[in-house]
Amino acid sequence: MKKLLVTGIVMGLFSWQAAAQTIVLTDAEAGTELGNWKTDSKKLNIAGPDFSIEQKVLHGGKQEGSKVITITSKGLTIALSPTRGMDLLHVTGDNIRLGWDSPVQEVVNPAYINLESRNGVGWLEGFNEMMVRCGFEWTGHPVTADGMIYTLHGRAGNTPASKVEVEIADKAPYEITVRGLLKEDTFKKARLETWTELRYVPGSHSWTIHDTLTNLSDYPHDYQIIYHSNFGQPILEAGARFIAPLKSISPFNDYAKKGLADWQTYAGPTKGFDEMVFNMVPLADAQGKTIAGVVNKAGNKGASIEFDTHQLPLLTLWKNTDTLKQGYVTGIEPGTNYAYPVTIERKQGRVKQLQPGQSTVFELKYSLLPDAQAVKQLEERVKTLQDTHKIDVNETPIAVE
Repeated sequence: MKKLLVTGIVMGLFSWQAAAQTIVLTDAEAGTELGNWKTDSKKLNIAGPDFSIEQKVLHGGKQEGSKVITITSKGLTIALSPTRGMDLLHVTGDNIRLGWDSPVQEVVNPAYINLESRNGVGWLEGFNEMMVRCGFEWTGHPVTADGMIYTLHGRAGNTPASKVEVEIADKAPYEITVRGLLKEDTFKKARLETWTELRYVPGSHSWTIHDTLTNLSDYPHDYQIIYHSNFGQPILEAGARFIAPLKSISPFNDYAKKGLADWQTYAGPTKGFDEMVFNMVPLADAQGKTIAGVVNKAGNKGASIEFDTHQLPLLTLWKNTDTLKQGYVTGIEPGTNYAYPVTIERKQGRVKQLQPGQSTVFELKYSLLPDAQAVKQLEERVKTLQDTHKIDVNETPIAVE
């Protein structure tokens, strides 16, 4: 297994070097840091759709030293942060934003966050991303066990990338790849490393997340991942709808039971609304592929996420339709598990494990739905997958915290 892994890494490095342009922005091992940097299709002599790629180092407040990489093209503008686990901050296109308005307005540098504060939910002090990786060593609600605090949603989202590269393909359609290395290495505990990739073709309304998680230790190790993908206005509004083909749905807790009658639709901003969470098992096609999305009331704008149920077998829906200032947002969250504490997920058999030297891959395709036709295509695909399958609605939570 180790020999195969090394071979794969060598082949990967060769393919990167074969690209027309590969720019190393950060390399902790080599002591490389470009800081503020920018290029574009004209500088690169690329004749396809115009685009630019820029990295900025932020200053002031708790975002001091945080970095943001922005890809700008006619199709989408995508912003992600190497400082915050290579997670997506926001995406816009056709005057539609994918993301939300969090009370946390800065791109908070993890150096200013104590994950163990507030009884293990310090993660919330930096939470404002459109997509944040929850994991990889663990995820879910905080719990104290095994002589440690398993903090909310793990550490990946607050782990600065040790290496960051931008690659621009040398042939049409000139795909852009932003690649980052996340290390969750702890003496005597874990040696998990993840190569994250964001792949985007300039001019398109979709992009792909491709992550490769590897256990580099000499012992088996558990892992969990939830891709916490968050959407607010203008898609989220009174009458907006969640769409996905499902085998089953159940409430996360007793509070969520109250929302089972109208779990597929959203209210407008509602003062005093606590978060409602639903556990789901998605239906998939013969290849294991499925899709989930959220669309506005008129059905002329939305967002979707395609994923592989062999990699990410479960789906969590998070509804937080609180006031605008508190964070009016919904989360569509493909994952290996639900958001219960890791202790519960272990008992339920939903914690995965990697053997020494073993890798696993997660791939998701995100799409902005700019018009009624795109929304209709999503609805038709969901209808085809749902077909004659009736959704099993279980009013009893499958686990209790």
